[in-house]
Amino acid sequence: MKSAGLCWGQRYMWLRVHQLPPEHQHETHVVLRFEVPAGITVAQAKAILTHLTRRHEILRTTYRLDPGPEQHVEAPRPLPVRVVTTERDGAPGPAETIEELTRRPFDLAGEWPIRACLITTGGMPKACVLVFNHLAVDVWTLGEIKRELRTQAAGMVARRPAALPPVRHRPAELARHEASVDAAITAARGMAYWQEEVARLPRDPFARRRAEHGRHPEHGRHPEHGGRPEQRARSEHGDHPEHGDHPARHATLISPAMLEAAREAAGRHGVWPSLVHLAAYTAMTAVYTGGDTVGFLSFVSNRETHPFPDVMACMFSPTLVRVDCTGDPSFGELLGRVARGFERAREHSYVPYDEVVEMVSREGSRRGGPVRLGSEVNFIKQRTMEYGGRRTAFTWNPVPESWAHCGLDTYLRIDEWRDAVALSLHAMSSVMDADAVERFLRGMEHLVLAAGDDPRLTDLAAFASFAPGSAVPPVSTASPETSEPAGLPGRAHRANREAVQALLETVRDAHGLAHVNPSDSYTLAGGRVLRIPRVLAELRGRGWRGLTLQQLAGPAPLGALAARLAPAPPTSTSRIPSDRK
Repeated sequence: MKSAGLCWGQRYMWLRVHQLPPEHQHETHVVLRFEVPAGITVAQAKAILTHLTRRHEILRTTYRLDPGPEQHVEAPRPLPVRVVTTERDGAPGPAETIEELTRRPFDLAGEWPIRACLITTGGMPKACVLVFNHLAVDVWTLGEIKRELRTQAAGMVARRPAALPPVRHRPAELARHEASVDAAITAARGMAYWQEEVARLPRDPFARRRAEHGRHPEHGRHPEHGGRPEQRARSEHGDHPEHGDHPARHATLISPAMLEAAREAAGRHGVWPSLVHLAAYTAMTAVYTGGDTVGFLSFVSNRETHPFPDVMACMFSPTLVRVDCTGDPSFGELLGRVARGFERAREHSYVPYDEVVEMVSREGSRRGGPVRLGSEVNFIKQRTMEYGGRRTAFTWNPVPESWAHCGLDTYLRIDEWRDAVALSLHAMSSVMDADAVERFLRGMEHLVLAAGDDPRLTDLAAFASFAPGSAVPPVSTASPETSEPAGLPGRAHRANREAVQALLETVRDAHGLAHVNPSDSYTLAGGRVLRIPRVLAELRGRGWRGLTLQQLAGPAPLGALAARLAPAPPTSTSRIPSDRK
Protein backbone atom coordinates (compact mmCIF):
# COMPACT_ATOMS: atom_id res chain seq x y z
CA MET A 1 0.00 0.00 0.00
CA LYS A 2 1.42 3.38 -1.04
CA SER A 3 1.71 5.88 1.81
CA ALA A 4 3.02 9.39 2.36
CA GLY A 5 2.69 12.28 4.75
CA LEU A 6 0.01 14.89 4.30
CA CYS A 7 0.62 17.40 1.52
CA TRP A 8 0.96 20.99 2.70
CA GLY A 9 -2.37 21.93 1.15
CA GLN A 10 -4.15 19.20 3.10
CA ARG A 11 -2.88 20.29 6.50
CA TYR A 12 -5.14 23.29 6.93
CA MET A 13 -8.18 21.13 6.18
CA TRP A 14 -6.92 18.28 8.41
CA LEU A 15 -6.84 20.70 11.32
CA ARG A 16 -10.21 22.21 10.40
CA VAL A 17 -11.90 18.79 10.30
CA HIS A 18 -10.53 17.88 13.71
CA GLN A 19 -11.53 21.19 15.25
CA LEU A 20 -15.15 20.24 14.65
CA PRO A 21 -17.21 17.76 16.67
CA PRO A 22 -18.34 14.84 14.46
CA GLU A 23 -21.90 16.13 14.18
CA HIS A 24 -20.57 19.38 12.71
CA GLN A 25 -17.88 18.04 10.36
CA HIS A 26 -20.24 18.33 7.39
CA GLU A 27 -19.14 22.00 7.46
CA THR A 28 -16.05 20.78 5.56
CA HIS A 29 -17.79 18.49 3.05
CA VAL A 30 -18.02 19.44 -0.63
CA VAL A 31 -21.00 18.48 -2.82
CA LEU A 32 -20.85 18.21 -6.62
CA ARG A 33 -23.93 17.59 -8.79
CA PHE A 34 -23.59 16.21 -12.30
CA GLU A 35 -26.47 15.92 -14.77
CA VAL A 36 -26.34 12.49 -16.44
CA PRO A 37 -26.99 12.68 -20.21
CA ALA A 38 -29.80 10.65 -21.73
CA GLY A 39 -28.87 7.16 -22.85
CA ILE A 40 -26.63 6.30 -19.88
CA THR A 41 -27.74 3.28 -17.84
CA VAL A 42 -27.26 2.77 -14.11
CA ALA A 43 -24.56 0.17 -14.79
CA GLN A 44 -22.72 2.55 -17.12
CA ALA A 45 -22.94 5.40 -14.62
CA LYS A 46 -21.46 3.17 -11.92
CA ALA A 47 -18.68 2.14 -14.31
CA ILE A 48 -17.84 5.79 -14.99
CA LEU A 49 -17.56 6.52 -11.27
CA THR A 50 -15.42 3.44 -10.63
CA HIS A 51 -13.13 4.45 -13.50
CA LEU A 52 -12.81 7.90 -11.92
CA THR A 53 -11.58 6.42 -8.63
CA ARG A 54 -9.29 3.99 -10.45
CA ARG A 55 -7.58 6.85 -12.29
CA HIS A 56 -7.12 9.12 -9.29
CA GLU A 57 -5.40 7.84 -6.17
CA ILE A 58 -6.66 10.75 -4.08
CA LEU A 59 -10.21 9.36 -4.35
CA ARG A 60 -9.21 6.04 -2.78
CA THR A 61 -7.00 7.47 -0.06
CA THR A 62 -7.53 7.03 3.68
CA TYR A 63 -5.87 9.00 6.46
CA ARG A 64 -4.30 7.46 9.57
CA LEU A 65 -3.35 9.13 12.83
CA ASP A 66 -0.09 7.25 13.21
CA PRO A 67 2.61 8.17 13.04
CA GLY A 68 2.45 11.66 11.69
CA PRO A 69 -0.43 11.52 10.25
CA GLU A 70 -0.20 9.72 6.90
CA GLN A 71 -2.26 9.19 3.77
CA HIS A 72 -2.62 5.64 2.45
CA VAL A 73 -3.66 4.78 -1.11
CA GLU A 74 -5.87 1.70 -1.35
CA ALA A 75 -6.13 -0.67 -4.30
CA PRO A 76 -8.84 0.03 -6.89
CA ARG A 77 -12.26 -1.55 -6.40
CA PRO A 78 -15.83 -0.70 -7.43
CA LEU A 79 -17.06 2.51 -5.81
CA PRO A 80 -20.20 1.96 -3.71
CA VAL A 81 -23.04 3.95 -5.27
CA ARG A 82 -26.40 4.68 -3.64
CA VAL A 83 -29.24 4.51 -6.20
CA VAL A 84 -32.48 6.35 -5.36
CA THR A 85 -35.56 7.07 -7.43
CA THR A 86 -37.70 10.16 -7.75
CA GLU A 87 -40.77 7.91 -7.69
CA ARG A 88 -42.46 7.03 -4.43
CA ASP A 89 -41.52 3.45 -3.64
CA GLY A 90 -41.38 3.55 0.15
CA ALA A 91 -37.59 3.93 0.23
CA PRO A 92 -35.78 7.14 1.21
CA GLY A 93 -35.95 9.68 -1.61
CA PRO A 94 -33.19 11.78 -3.17
CA ALA A 95 -33.39 14.68 -0.71
CA GLU A 96 -33.26 12.44 2.36
CA THR A 97 -30.46 10.30 0.93
CA ILE A 98 -28.30 13.25 -0.10
CA GLU A 99 -28.84 14.87 3.29
CA GLU A 100 -27.61 11.71 5.01
CA LEU A 101 -24.58 11.34 2.73
CA THR A 102 -23.70 15.01 3.19
CA ARG A 103 -24.09 15.30 6.96
CA ARG A 104 -22.59 11.97 8.08
CA PRO A 105 -18.94 12.45 9.12
CA PHE A 106 -16.32 10.68 7.06
CA ASP A 107 -14.39 7.88 8.72
CA LEU A 108 -11.05 9.21 7.52
CA ALA A 109 -9.15 6.06 8.47
CA GLY A 110 -11.57 3.58 6.89
CA GLU A 111 -13.58 5.34 4.18
CA TRP A 112 -12.66 6.72 0.79
CA PRO A 113 -13.15 10.50 0.56
CA ILE A 114 -15.97 10.22 -1.99
CA ARG A 115 -19.62 9.18 -1.70
CA ALA A 116 -21.89 8.75 -4.70
CA CYS A 117 -25.63 8.83 -5.26
CA LEU A 118 -27.45 8.23 -8.56
CA ILE A 119 -30.92 9.74 -8.88
CA THR A 120 -33.13 7.82 -11.31
CA THR A 121 -36.52 8.28 -12.92
CA GLY A 122 -38.10 5.29 -14.61
CA GLY A 123 -34.98 3.28 -13.91
CA MET A 124 -32.68 5.67 -15.82
CA PRO A 125 -30.13 7.91 -14.08
CA LYS A 126 -30.87 11.62 -14.36
CA ALA A 127 -28.32 13.08 -11.95
CA CYS A 128 -25.30 12.06 -9.93
CA VAL A 129 -24.46 13.70 -6.60
CA LEU A 130 -20.95 13.30 -5.21
CA VAL A 131 -19.99 14.19 -1.64
CA PHE A 132 -16.27 14.72 -1.00
CA ASN A 133 -14.08 15.00 2.02
CA HIS A 134 -12.34 18.36 1.48
CA LEU A 135 -8.93 16.75 2.10
CA ALA A 136 -9.26 15.26 -1.39
CA VAL A 137 -10.49 18.19 -3.47
CA ASP A 138 -10.26 21.91 -4.08
CA VAL A 139 -11.98 24.08 -6.70
CA TRP A 140 -9.50 23.12 -9.43
CA THR A 141 -9.85 19.40 -8.65
CA LEU A 142 -13.64 19.62 -8.74
CA GLY A 143 -13.47 21.23 -12.17
CA GLU A 144 -11.25 18.42 -13.46
CA ILE A 145 -13.55 15.77 -12.01
CA LYS A 146 -16.60 17.32 -13.64
CA ARG A 147 -14.79 17.55 -17.00
CA GLU A 148 -13.81 13.88 -16.81
CA LEU A 149 -17.34 12.80 -15.95
CA ARG A 150 -18.74 14.74 -18.91
CA THR A 151 -16.12 13.32 -21.27
CA GLN A 152 -16.72 9.76 -20.08
CA ALA A 153 -20.48 10.10 -20.34
CA ALA A 154 -20.28 11.63 -23.81
CA GLY A 155 -18.08 8.76 -24.94
CA MET A 156 -20.52 6.17 -23.67
CA VAL A 157 -23.47 7.88 -25.35
CA ALA A 158 -21.53 8.04 -28.63
CA ARG A 159 -20.23 4.47 -28.13
CA ARG A 160 -16.63 5.51 -28.54
CA PRO A 161 -13.69 5.51 -26.13
CA ALA A 162 -13.30 8.69 -24.12
CA ALA A 163 -10.03 10.55 -24.68
CA LEU A 164 -8.77 11.49 -21.23
CA PRO A 165 -5.36 13.05 -20.57
CA PRO A 166 -2.85 10.84 -18.74
CA VAL A 167 -2.40 11.26 -15.00
CA ARG A 168 1.12 12.69 -14.84
CA HIS A 169 1.59 13.23 -11.11
CA ARG A 170 0.04 11.87 -7.94
CA PRO A 171 -0.28 13.21 -4.38
CA ALA A 172 2.51 10.98 -3.06
CA GLU A 173 4.94 12.63 -5.49
CA LEU A 174 3.92 16.07 -4.25
CA ALA A 175 4.35 14.93 -0.64
CA ARG A 176 7.87 13.68 -1.43
CA HIS A 177 8.73 17.00 -3.05
CA GLU A 178 7.49 18.86 0.02
CA ALA A 179 9.85 16.77 2.15
CA SER A 180 12.83 17.86 0.01
CA VAL A 181 15.53 20.43 0.71
CA ASP A 182 14.20 22.74 -2.02
CA ALA A 183 10.77 22.80 -0.42
CA ALA A 184 12.31 23.39 3.01
CA ILE A 185 13.98 26.54 1.67
CA THR A 186 10.66 27.76 0.27
CA ALA A 187 8.95 27.04 3.58
CA ALA A 188 11.63 28.89 5.56
CA ARG A 189 11.13 32.02 3.46
CA GLY A 190 7.38 31.80 3.87
CA MET A 191 7.60 31.25 7.62
CA ALA A 192 9.86 34.28 7.98
CA TYR A 193 7.15 36.35 6.31
CA TRP A 194 4.46 34.97 8.64
CA GLN A 195 6.63 35.60 11.70
CA GLU A 196 7.22 39.22 10.69
CA GLU A 197 3.57 39.92 9.88
CA VAL A 198 2.10 38.24 12.96
CA ALA A 199 4.49 40.19 15.20
CA ARG A 200 2.99 43.43 13.82
CA LEU A 201 -0.62 42.45 14.48
CA PRO A 202 -2.55 43.20 17.67
CA ARG A 203 -3.16 40.17 19.85
CA ASP A 204 -6.92 40.52 19.42
CA PRO A 205 -8.16 42.88 16.67
CA PHE A 206 -11.70 42.66 18.04
CA ALA A 207 -10.68 43.49 21.63
CA ARG A 208 -12.89 46.59 21.88
CA ARG A 209 -15.91 44.84 20.42
CA ARG A 210 -15.35 41.67 22.41
CA ALA A 211 -15.23 43.69 25.62
CA GLU A 212 -18.40 45.52 24.58
CA HIS A 213 -20.35 42.35 23.89
CA GLY A 214 -18.94 40.73 27.00
CA ARG A 215 -20.62 43.44 29.09
CA HIS A 216 -23.67 44.05 26.95
CA PRO A 217 -24.79 41.15 24.73
CA GLU A 218 -26.67 43.61 22.51
CA HIS A 219 -26.07 47.34 22.38
CA GLY A 220 -28.71 49.91 21.50
CA ARG A 221 -29.96 50.25 17.95
CA HIS A 222 -29.77 53.15 15.58
CA PRO A 223 -32.55 54.34 13.31
CA GLU A 224 -30.48 54.93 10.17
CA HIS A 225 -30.79 52.87 6.98
CA GLY A 226 -34.53 52.34 7.13
CA GLY A 227 -35.21 51.26 10.67
CA ARG A 228 -34.23 48.39 12.90
CA PRO A 229 -32.87 45.34 11.06
CA GLU A 230 -35.31 43.03 12.85
CA GLN A 231 -38.19 44.95 11.29
CA ARG A 232 -36.94 44.17 7.80
CA ALA A 233 -35.57 40.64 7.79
CA ARG A 234 -36.28 37.31 9.40
CA SER A 235 -34.42 34.03 9.35
CA GLU A 236 -35.90 30.97 7.68
CA HIS A 237 -37.19 29.85 11.04
CA GLY A 238 -38.91 33.15 11.77
CA ASP A 239 -36.49 33.98 14.57
CA HIS A 240 -34.33 37.00 13.94
CA PRO A 241 -30.73 36.31 14.97
CA GLU A 242 -30.78 39.31 17.26
CA HIS A 243 -33.07 37.39 19.58
CA GLY A 244 -32.02 34.41 21.65
CA ASP A 245 -28.66 33.12 22.78
CA HIS A 246 -27.12 32.44 19.36
CA PRO A 247 -23.39 31.66 19.19
CA ALA A 248 -23.04 33.24 15.76
CA ARG A 249 -24.89 34.97 12.93
CA HIS A 250 -24.94 34.53 9.17
CA ALA A 251 -26.33 37.06 6.70
CA THR A 252 -26.14 37.49 2.92
CA LEU A 253 -26.30 40.64 0.81
CA ILE A 254 -26.74 40.26 -2.97
CA SER A 255 -26.05 43.36 -5.03
CA PRO A 256 -26.33 43.54 -8.84
CA ALA A 257 -24.85 47.05 -8.84
CA MET A 258 -21.64 45.92 -7.11
CA LEU A 259 -20.63 43.73 -10.05
CA GLU A 260 -20.08 46.53 -12.56
CA ALA A 261 -18.95 49.03 -9.91
CA ALA A 262 -16.17 46.69 -8.76
CA ARG A 263 -15.05 46.09 -12.34
CA GLU A 264 -14.97 49.82 -13.06
CA ALA A 265 -12.92 50.50 -9.93
CA ALA A 266 -10.58 47.63 -10.79
CA GLY A 267 -10.03 48.99 -14.30
CA ARG A 268 -9.45 52.50 -12.98
CA HIS A 269 -6.78 51.34 -10.53
CA GLY A 270 -5.29 48.48 -12.58
CA VAL A 271 -6.17 45.65 -10.17
CA TRP A 272 -8.43 42.59 -10.14
CA PRO A 273 -12.07 43.08 -9.03
CA SER A 274 -11.46 40.69 -6.15
CA LEU A 275 -9.02 43.21 -4.66
CA VAL A 276 -11.69 45.92 -4.77
CA HIS A 277 -13.88 43.74 -2.55
CA LEU A 278 -10.95 42.95 -0.25
CA ALA A 279 -10.27 46.68 0.08
CA ALA A 280 -13.92 47.29 1.00
CA TYR A 281 -13.69 44.54 3.61
CA THR A 282 -10.46 46.01 4.97
CA ALA A 283 -12.01 49.46 5.24
CA MET A 284 -15.10 48.21 7.05
CA THR A 285 -12.98 46.15 9.45
CA ALA A 286 -10.78 49.15 10.24
CA VAL A 287 -13.85 51.29 10.92
CA TYR A 288 -15.56 48.64 13.04
CA THR A 289 -12.57 47.60 15.14
CA GLY A 290 -11.01 51.06 15.41
CA GLY A 291 -7.59 49.57 14.67
CA ASP A 292 -4.74 51.02 12.62
CA THR A 293 -3.88 47.61 11.18
CA VAL A 294 -6.18 45.03 9.62
CA GLY A 295 -5.09 41.43 9.18
CA PHE A 296 -7.07 38.63 7.61
CA LEU A 297 -6.55 35.20 6.12
CA SER A 298 -7.21 34.95 2.39
CA PHE A 299 -7.18 31.68 0.46
CA VAL A 300 -4.60 30.96 -2.25
CA SER A 301 -4.62 27.94 -4.58
CA ASN A 302 -0.80 27.41 -4.48
CA ARG A 303 -0.93 25.45 -7.75
CA GLU A 304 1.77 27.48 -9.47
CA THR A 305 4.25 27.40 -6.59
CA HIS A 306 5.72 23.91 -7.14
CA PRO A 307 6.47 21.45 -9.98
CA PHE A 308 3.20 19.50 -9.56
CA PRO A 309 0.33 21.88 -10.40
CA ASP A 310 -1.80 19.11 -11.95
CA VAL A 311 -1.99 16.88 -8.87
CA MET A 312 -5.57 16.02 -7.94
CA ALA A 313 -5.73 16.96 -4.25
CA CYS A 314 -6.56 19.82 -1.94
CA MET A 315 -3.79 22.40 -2.37
CA PHE A 316 -5.24 25.68 -1.14
CA SER A 317 -4.38 27.21 2.19
CA PRO A 318 -4.85 30.58 3.86
CA THR A 319 -2.23 33.28 3.70
CA LEU A 320 -2.00 36.28 6.00
CA VAL A 321 -2.67 39.71 4.48
CA ARG A 322 -1.79 42.66 6.71
CA VAL A 323 -2.84 46.18 5.71
CA ASP A 324 -1.76 49.48 7.29
CA CYS A 325 -4.87 51.68 7.63
CA THR A 326 -3.28 54.72 9.28
CA GLY A 327 -3.62 58.27 7.96
CA ASP A 328 -7.32 58.17 7.01
CA PRO A 329 -6.55 56.84 3.50
CA SER A 330 -8.87 57.35 0.56
CA PHE A 331 -10.33 54.25 -1.03
CA GLY A 332 -7.82 54.43 -3.87
CA GLU A 333 -4.92 54.68 -1.44
CA LEU A 334 -6.25 51.80 0.63
CA LEU A 335 -6.80 49.69 -2.49
CA GLY A 336 -3.14 50.17 -3.39
CA ARG A 337 -2.08 49.07 0.08
CA VAL A 338 -4.33 46.01 -0.12
CA ALA A 339 -2.98 45.08 -3.56
CA ARG A 340 0.62 45.32 -2.38
CA GLY A 341 -0.14 43.44 0.82
CA PHE A 342 -1.97 40.67 -1.02
CA GLU A 343 0.82 40.25 -3.57
CA ARG A 344 3.42 39.97 -0.83
CA ALA A 345 1.24 37.47 1.01
CA ARG A 346 0.71 35.42 -2.15
CA GLU A 347 4.45 35.24 -2.75
CA HIS A 348 4.89 33.63 0.68
CA SER A 349 1.71 31.53 0.81
CA TYR A 350 3.24 28.12 0.11
CA VAL A 351 4.01 26.88 3.63
CA PRO A 352 2.91 23.93 5.81
CA TYR A 353 0.01 25.49 7.71
CA ASP A 354 0.54 23.39 10.83
CA GLU A 355 3.89 25.10 11.30
CA VAL A 356 2.14 28.46 11.03
CA VAL A 357 -0.18 27.44 13.87
CA GLU A 358 2.83 26.41 15.96
CA MET A 359 4.57 29.71 15.28
CA VAL A 360 1.45 31.68 16.28
CA SER A 361 1.26 29.63 19.49
CA ARG A 362 4.87 30.49 20.34
CA GLU A 363 4.17 34.16 19.59
CA GLY A 364 1.23 33.98 22.00
CA SER A 365 3.51 32.57 24.69
CA ARG A 366 5.94 35.42 24.08
CA ARG A 367 3.20 38.08 24.29
CA GLY A 368 1.39 36.63 27.27
CA GLY A 369 -1.81 35.47 25.58
CA PRO A 370 -3.21 33.99 22.38
CA VAL A 371 -2.78 35.88 19.12
CA ARG A 372 -6.04 35.68 17.22
CA LEU A 373 -5.96 35.23 13.43
CA GLY A 374 -9.68 34.73 13.46
CA SER A 375 -10.95 36.37 10.25
CA GLU A 376 -11.06 34.62 6.88
CA VAL A 377 -12.04 36.07 3.50
CA ASN A 378 -12.76 33.88 0.48
CA PHE A 379 -13.39 35.16 -3.06
CA ILE A 380 -15.03 32.71 -5.47
CA LYS A 381 -16.05 33.33 -9.07
CA GLN A 382 -19.31 31.48 -9.83
CA ARG A 383 -19.77 31.72 -13.59
CA THR A 384 -22.92 29.57 -13.61
CA MET A 385 -24.79 31.38 -10.82
CA GLU A 386 -27.39 34.05 -11.56
CA TYR A 387 -29.38 36.32 -9.26
CA GLY A 388 -32.04 37.49 -11.69
CA GLY A 389 -33.01 40.51 -9.60
CA ARG A 390 -32.34 44.20 -10.01
CA ARG A 391 -32.29 45.41 -6.42
CA THR A 392 -30.08 44.67 -3.47
CA ALA A 393 -31.39 41.87 -1.26
CA PHE A 394 -30.39 41.37 2.37
CA THR A 395 -31.39 38.15 4.15
CA TRP A 396 -30.67 36.41 7.42
CA ASN A 397 -29.66 32.77 7.17
CA PRO A 398 -30.17 30.07 9.82
CA VAL A 399 -27.82 30.27 12.79
CA PRO A 400 -24.46 28.77 11.67
CA GLU A 401 -24.15 26.27 14.52
CA SER A 402 -21.50 24.18 12.77
CA TRP A 403 -19.34 27.11 11.68
CA ALA A 404 -19.41 28.43 15.25
CA HIS A 405 -17.17 25.49 16.25
CA CYS A 406 -14.37 26.50 13.81
CA GLY A 407 -12.67 28.90 16.21
CA LEU A 408 -12.98 31.94 13.95
CA ASP A 409 -14.34 35.42 14.69
CA THR A 410 -15.63 36.18 11.19
CA TYR A 411 -15.75 34.57 7.76
CA LEU A 412 -16.66 36.56 4.65
CA ARG A 413 -17.37 34.78 1.39
CA ILE A 414 -17.50 36.96 -1.72
CA ASP A 415 -19.17 35.27 -4.70
CA GLU A 416 -18.98 36.93 -8.10
CA TRP A 417 -21.99 35.68 -10.07
CA ARG A 418 -22.85 36.37 -13.70
CA ASP A 419 -25.14 39.27 -12.78
CA ALA A 420 -24.41 40.18 -9.14
CA VAL A 421 -22.04 40.00 -6.22
CA ALA A 422 -23.08 38.02 -3.13
CA LEU A 423 -21.52 38.88 0.24
CA SER A 424 -22.05 36.23 2.91
CA LEU A 425 -20.82 37.06 6.41
CA HIS A 426 -20.51 34.68 9.35
CA ALA A 427 -19.75 36.41 12.65
CA MET A 428 -19.47 35.22 16.22
CA SER A 429 -21.87 36.95 18.59
CA SER A 430 -18.91 37.78 20.82
CA VAL A 431 -17.66 40.30 18.23
CA MET A 432 -20.74 41.34 16.20
CA ASP A 433 -24.42 41.69 16.98
CA ALA A 434 -27.13 41.63 14.32
CA ASP A 435 -27.03 45.37 13.77
CA ALA A 436 -23.27 45.33 13.19
CA VAL A 437 -23.48 42.43 10.73
CA GLU A 438 -26.00 44.26 8.57
CA ARG A 439 -24.18 47.58 8.75
CA PHE A 440 -20.93 45.84 7.82
CA LEU A 441 -22.37 44.31 4.64
CA ARG A 442 -24.26 47.44 3.62
CA GLY A 443 -21.13 49.48 4.26
CA MET A 444 -19.14 47.25 1.90
CA GLU A 445 -21.74 47.72 -0.82
CA HIS A 446 -21.84 51.48 -0.29
CA LEU A 447 -18.07 51.78 -0.49
CA VAL A 448 -17.76 49.81 -3.73
CA LEU A 449 -20.58 51.80 -5.34
CA ALA A 450 -18.97 55.07 -4.19
CA ALA A 451 -15.42 54.05 -5.18
CA GLY A 452 -15.41 56.61 -7.99
CA ASP A 453 -15.71 59.40 -5.41
CA ASP A 454 -12.65 58.05 -3.59
CA PRO A 455 -14.13 58.35 -0.06
CA ARG A 456 -11.93 58.22 3.02
CA LEU A 457 -12.27 55.97 6.05
CA THR A 458 -13.83 58.81 8.01
CA ASP A 459 -16.52 59.14 5.34
CA LEU A 460 -17.22 55.42 5.59
CA ALA A 461 -17.39 55.59 9.38
CA ALA A 462 -20.01 58.34 9.14
CA PHE A 463 -22.10 56.22 6.76
CA ALA A 464 -21.83 52.98 8.73
CA SER A 465 -22.66 54.63 12.08
CA PHE A 466 -21.56 51.63 14.12
CA ALA A 467 -22.36 51.83 17.80
CA PRO A 468 -19.28 53.12 19.65
CA GLY A 469 -16.96 50.37 20.81
CA SER A 470 -15.69 50.01 24.33
CA ALA A 471 -12.46 51.62 25.39
CA VAL A 472 -9.55 49.36 24.51
CA PRO A 473 -8.91 47.03 27.46
CA PRO A 474 -5.47 47.46 29.04
CA VAL A 475 -2.87 45.14 27.58
CA SER A 476 -2.89 42.07 29.77
CA THR A 477 0.28 41.13 31.53
CA ALA A 478 -1.20 37.85 32.66
CA SER A 479 0.22 34.57 31.54
CA PRO A 480 -1.60 32.50 28.91
CA GLU A 481 -2.92 30.43 31.79
CA THR A 482 -5.13 33.30 32.93
CA SER A 483 -6.03 34.87 29.57
CA GLU A 484 -9.64 35.23 28.59
CA PRO A 485 -10.13 34.62 24.83
CA ALA A 486 -12.48 31.83 23.81
CA GLY A 487 -11.00 28.38 23.70
CA LEU A 488 -8.57 28.89 26.59
CA PRO A 489 -9.02 28.69 30.36
CA GLY A 490 -10.65 31.88 31.61
CA ARG A 491 -8.84 31.82 34.94
CA ALA A 492 -6.18 29.80 36.70
CA HIS A 493 -7.43 26.32 37.55
CA ARG A 494 -5.96 23.72 39.82
CA ALA A 495 -6.10 20.49 37.87
CA ASN A 496 -6.07 17.25 39.77
CA ARG A 497 -2.81 15.38 39.72
CA GLU A 498 -4.16 12.45 37.71
CA ALA A 499 -5.36 14.69 34.87
CA VAL A 500 -2.04 16.53 34.69
CA GLN A 501 -0.13 13.28 34.67
CA ALA A 502 -2.35 11.80 31.96
CA LEU A 503 -1.91 14.82 29.69
CA LEU A 504 1.86 15.04 30.17
CA GLU A 505 2.35 11.32 29.57
CA THR A 506 0.17 11.36 26.46
CA VAL A 507 2.03 14.30 24.93
CA ARG A 508 5.36 12.70 25.83
CA ASP A 509 4.48 9.30 24.36
CA ALA A 510 2.96 10.72 21.17
CA HIS A 511 6.22 12.54 20.37
CA GLY A 512 8.89 10.36 21.98
CA LEU A 513 9.90 13.16 24.34
CA ALA A 514 12.09 12.53 27.37
CA HIS A 515 10.30 15.06 29.59
CA VAL A 516 7.30 17.40 29.41
CA ASN A 517 7.03 20.45 31.66
CA PRO A 518 3.48 21.33 32.79
CA SER A 519 4.43 25.02 32.70
CA ASP A 520 5.04 24.81 28.95
CA SER A 521 2.39 25.05 26.29
CA TYR A 522 1.85 22.03 24.05
CA THR A 523 3.98 23.65 21.35
CA LEU A 524 6.77 24.82 23.66
CA ALA A 525 6.91 21.32 25.12
CA GLY A 526 7.73 19.96 21.66
CA GLY A 527 4.23 18.97 20.57
CA ARG A 528 3.39 19.04 16.86
CA VAL A 529 0.03 20.42 15.85
CA LEU A 530 -0.61 17.70 13.26
CA ARG A 531 -0.42 15.11 16.04
CA ILE A 532 -3.04 16.75 18.25
CA PRO A 533 -5.83 14.47 16.92
CA ARG A 534 -3.69 11.49 17.92
CA VAL A 535 -3.07 13.01 21.38
CA LEU A 536 -6.81 13.54 21.90
CA ALA A 537 -7.55 10.00 20.77
CA GLU A 538 -4.94 8.63 23.18
CA LEU A 539 -6.44 10.69 26.01
CA ARG A 540 -9.84 9.17 25.30
CA GLY A 541 -8.21 5.77 25.33
CA ARG A 542 -6.89 6.55 28.81
CA GLY A 543 -10.33 7.66 29.96
CA TRP A 544 -10.04 11.46 29.72
CA ARG A 545 -12.09 13.98 27.73
CA GLY A 546 -12.60 17.73 27.66
CA LEU A 547 -9.83 19.23 25.52
CA THR A 548 -10.07 20.42 21.92
CA LEU A 549 -7.54 20.82 19.14
CA GLN A 550 -7.78 24.60 19.35
CA GLN A 551 -7.02 24.61 23.07
CA LEU A 552 -3.97 22.38 22.74
CA ALA A 553 -2.69 24.42 19.80
CA GLY A 554 -2.78 27.64 21.84
CA PRO A 555 -0.27 29.13 24.30
CA ALA A 556 -1.90 27.99 27.55
CA PRO A 557 0.36 25.85 29.79
CA LEU A 558 -0.37 22.13 29.80
CA GLY A 559 -0.92 22.24 33.55
CA ALA A 560 -3.74 24.75 33.09
CA LEU A 561 -5.25 22.85 30.18
CA ALA A 562 -5.35 19.67 32.24
CA ALA A 563 -8.01 21.32 34.41
CA ARG A 564 -10.38 20.94 31.48
CA LEU A 565 -10.02 17.16 31.48
CA ALA A 566 -12.72 15.04 33.05
CA PRO A 567 -12.79 11.27 33.60
CA ALA A 568 -14.78 9.36 30.99
CA PRO A 569 -15.15 5.71 29.97
CA PRO A 570 -12.08 4.72 27.94
CA THR A 571 -12.63 4.38 24.19
CA SER A 572 -10.72 2.57 21.49
CA THR A 573 -7.98 4.66 19.89
CA SER A 574 -8.01 2.60 16.71
CA ARG A 575 -10.62 4.87 15.11
CA ILE A 576 -9.91 8.39 13.97
CA PRO A 577 -11.68 11.14 15.96
CA SER A 578 -13.88 12.12 13.02
CA ASP A 579 -15.56 8.72 13.22
CA ARG A 580 -16.61 8.99 16.85
CA LYS A 581 -20.10 7.79 17.56
